[in-house]
Amino acid sequence: MEIIQIPVLSDNYIFLMVDRDRQIAAVVDPAEAAPVLAELARQQVRLVAIFNTHHHGDHVGGNQELIAAFPAVRVYGGAEDRGRIPGQQVYLVDGDRVEFGARSGEVLFIPGHTRAHIAYYFPPVASDEAGELFCGDTIFAGGCGRLFEGTPAQMVGSMTKLRQLPDDTRIWCAHEYTLSNLKFAITVDPDNQELQQRLVDVTAARQELIPTVPTCLGIEKRTNPFLRWDSAALQTSVASHDPIETFARIRGRKDQF
Repeated sequence: MEIIQIPVLSDNYIFLMVDRDRQIAAVVDPAEAAPVLAELARQQVRLVAIFNTHHHGDHVGGNQELIAAFPAVRVYGGAEDRGRIPGQQVYLVDGDRVEFGARSGEVLFIPGHTRAHIAYYFPPVASDEAGELFCGDTIFAGGCGRLFEGTPAQMVGSMTKLRQLPDDTRIWCAHEYTLSNLKFAITVDPDNQELQQRLVDVTAARQELIPTVPTCLGIEKRTNPFLRWDSAALQTSVASHDPIETFARIRGRKDQF
């Protein structure tokens, strides 16, 4: 399975999954249709699935036009997003499986950013491969999504679920927020040397307009404050020894950053 990253809008990424043997593709969170249609034509593949992580317009804005172009396409989303995702036909819950070509993915229910948010995890099929996680706006490189419909407790539960995946899992998050996220992260975790170096590296990458997505779960576990609510250093930084309160205080500071 090949993954093609399509930058759109001001900072969104659309992900196109391509199975060349079958000449088919699936798209994750199509904010716009035109760039997806152009890439499908370039790759000479047929769209068979739209995998939506949640209902926000910058994740589903291209659904209807893609359905018009490929009437047989199947549109997937969370069961609790019923009525909110254009064209949705398949209503997924935690533990469901989705199929794309020869690959099988697991659905993870990860509320917090929205009440219905899901992710798609495709485990590796060979020992030298990494798993692929399409997580929408739940976890970002160096950060996490705002809590629009969920609670800190829900988000900690969701991040705990993601944190349990293998460290080499590639995280395909839907926005290029990394530099801003790391500039904030260093304010609550200033003595984290790996975070300090990551900020230097990401600053240089973004000056060259190099994407910082995908990221790797192992790196996030060591440098992303929203996966480190049980870190003594972060708990001291925000004056809390309760994991959920620690997360909530970090998120509250980020909202004001």
